[in-house]
Amino acid sequence: MGLRTFIELLQKSDELTKITKPVSSEYELAGVINALGEKPVFFDNIKESAVSVVAGLVSSKELICRSLGITKEQLLQKLSSAIEQPVEPKLVKEAACQEIVYTGVDVDLTKLPIMHYTDKDGGKYIASAVSIIKDPQTGHRNMCFHRLMLKDKNHFVARIVENRGTDSALKKAGGELDIAICVGNSTAVLLAAATSLSAGVDEIGMANALEKTDVVKCKTVDLEVPAEAEFVFEGRITSEKATEGPFLDLTGVVDRVRQQPVIEINCVTHRKNPIYQTILAGKNEHKFLMGMPKEPTIYNEVNKVCQCKDVSITLGGCSWLHAVVQIHKTYADDGRRAIFAAFEGHKSLKHVVVVDEDINIYDPHDVEWAIATRFQADKNLIVLSNQSGSSLDPSGDLSEGKKATTAKIGVDATTPTVTTGKGFKKEEYLKIDLNKYVM
Repeated sequence: MGLRTFIELLQKSDELTKITKPVSSEYELAGVINALGEKPVFFDNIKESAVSVVAGLVSSKELICRSLGITKEQLLQKLSSAIEQPVEPKLVKEAACQEIVYTGVDVDLTKLPIMHYTDKDGGKYIASAVSIIKDPQTGHRNMCFHRLMLKDKNHFVARIVENRGTDSALKKAGGELDIAICVGNSTAVLLAAATSLSAGVDEIGMANALEKTDVVKCKTVDLEVPAEAEFVFEGRITSEKATEGPFLDLTGVVDRVRQQPVIEINCVTHRKNPIYQTILAGKNEHKFLMGMPKEPTIYNEVNKVCQCKDVSITLGGCSWLHAVVQIHKTYADDGRRAIFAAFEGHKSLKHVVVVDEDINIYDPHDVEWAIATRFQADKNLIVLSNQSGSSLDPSGDLSEGKKATTAKIGVDATTPTVTTGKGFKKEEYLKIDLNKYVM
């Protein structure tokens, strides 16, 4: 369901906290969201802006599933299917995201409730923005996340990760490229934007496979955007560079300062009475949006080598660097093959544990039990040195001008096919209906 429909649903079920007292976008807004544990919250009195703010809508798997109208048990298959079978979105002529249009000198990004998160921030930031570009050679559309630091009334400085989709398209275009930036999106759009799809596969098509997602042509650039977005900023990535950062990253530590591309915004469109959607950098919404879309990509790769039952990108691993993979083991080397497949399914993955289907992968104690009772380091540990890593990992080699590298480990904590000594199954007690005994 769309952003507004989901807000209404949470309001009717009394799950949306409404804050009517004045709140500042300078640190205070982030502090209140954090103090509420990222539960859904709506602010309609921001000191620096007339625009209302919503947060916490994708802070748990339960909320994400409800917004998609599915159960938790259906989520992995739903995402996997949308990745494998995207659906071309319908192009509409009129859209809610273009009810109000500002161009030229009327563009003023400083009127929005763009936040200072912590006192370490290099400036005011948008962490919830979905960016859309087209490859200048193939014409293929790409939708992804770029954090945006506000520079002035009509400029952002964007963190564009090297050798990824936007950076590659920008190089092909000679250093400048049209861009559309959307704020206030459906959960389907957010999840699709966070998913790394094969070259040429349309992320908006994935969103449309998750739920109906129409698109509309931008007013000033040759790009299409989700028709129900709250805000759309149309502009151009320029060849100009400026200081970007520092800013809180996914791992909860402050990312370093870089010289990054400046984006000039020439047109702003938005819905009537727009709602600004924000997320807390380094917290649960950021983690679920970044990490959870990697679960189906790992699932799909592992299924190529053995039967994968479930995948969890763990919160303790910053929802990016660690995964637990559950398989149905048929052959002795299934665990080992699943490890290599998992690294293929998520290139930034650093540590992976493979377990049997009797292990609850969402219970760290159960996973640790599998490691303690089914794993021998000299037989079941895979260590990979000098691997392509993640720029988010502060312990990796993050030397300037080169791709991040790291060491990776895979732990095969599945039951050995040939055993000597004790068994490997937990003994279960008789299941009792306590209603018969406790009044």
